[in-house]
Amino acid sequence: MHWVTILITAGLWGASLGQYNEEEDMAWLQYYMRQSRMSSYNYLPYYEDEGSPYIYSYLPAPDTEAEPGPEPQQAPSWQCPQECDCPPNFSSAMYCDTRNLRYLPFVPSRMKYVYFQNNLITSMQEGAFDNATELEWLALHNNQISSDRMGKRLFAKLKRLERLYMNNNNLTKMPSPLPRSLRELHLSYNQISKVPSNALEGLENLTALYLSHNYIFEIGASLKGLRSLILADLSYNHLRRVPDGLPASLEQLYLEYNYINAIPDDYFQVSPKLLYVRMSHNSLTNQGLSTNTFNSSSILELDLSYNRLQKIPRVSTHLENLYLQGNQIDEFSISSFCTVVDVMNYSRLQVLRLDGN
Repeated sequence: MHWVTILITAGLWGASLGQYNEEEDMAWLQYYMRQSRMSSYNYLPYYEDEGSPYIYSYLPAPDTEAEPGPEPQQAPSWQCPQECDCPPNFSSAMYCDTRNLRYLPFVPSRMKYVYFQNNLITSMQEGAFDNATELEWLALHNNQISSDRMGKRLFAKLKRLERLYMNNNNLTKMPSPLPRSLRELHLSYNQISKVPSNALEGLENLTALYLSHNYIFEIGASLKGLRSLILADLSYNHLRRVPDGLPASLEQLYLEYNYINAIPDDYFQVSPKLLYVRMSHNSLTNQGLSTNTFNSSSILELDLSYNRLQKIPRVSTHLENLYLQGNQIDEFSISSFCTVVDVMNYSRLQVLRLDGN
């Protein structure tokens, strides 16, 4: 039975990660999932215990001033830096995580997956990755990297980079320019205050953008050109208005813990695949919403808890989970859920929370 379980699990991994179907890729991925302290997102509803859906765990760097490290030494492509591990059976992966490193070691050209997380790195010099043009995964989270100590074209030659992890650092600006090959960009838990209009330009392959727990007060139409974007996490910031022009591909939008007080008419209609909208802990009022703001047939879960609503906004009959606790609602109207009540027109609502009103 034990072996059956292992075989089934392996089969599921293969089905979900079809683009990484080489034995070597599976090996390093499994190792990384065990070892990494990167952030993870829980997509399940989190309202039973009122806890945050964000499960971030990281090791903060000690409060010491980082000393400048030596310049990386050029080495033959088959060698491995003495500070790191390059397992012979995973020849394209290099593990340099959790070693109190204060600088970036040399990265051999054969590497595809490099892990520098949980160190004391404060800077990344220009050309640090010019030799490693085959990189696909780059983990730099949980360090002390600051924007003013990063090379201006640090990632310019990484034409195959798909995942970049820089969450839990000291960034005050968006890294730019970014490789157009990126599929995931992790920048949560930094000190970024603004997303310039061109910061995400050309990232047509990007599917997931994590910018939560920053100080962002302006994002404008930065998301509009992200044609493949599925998930946008902008929670725990200082936004006073929703992002302009959502991508048509978007399925998950997280804007909890901001200062948003209004949403334009037909705002969600441009994203016909949108399933999850979470806007709890904002400043939304009924005066800031149009009649059909949330009447989108695609949305399955809508979280408007802990705002300033006095009436239940009209929602689609396809909506399944609606969270309105912690508002100022003083009336209940069936017309918010069904404009016509008969055997063919009925609400699919399964969870409705109205406590704390």
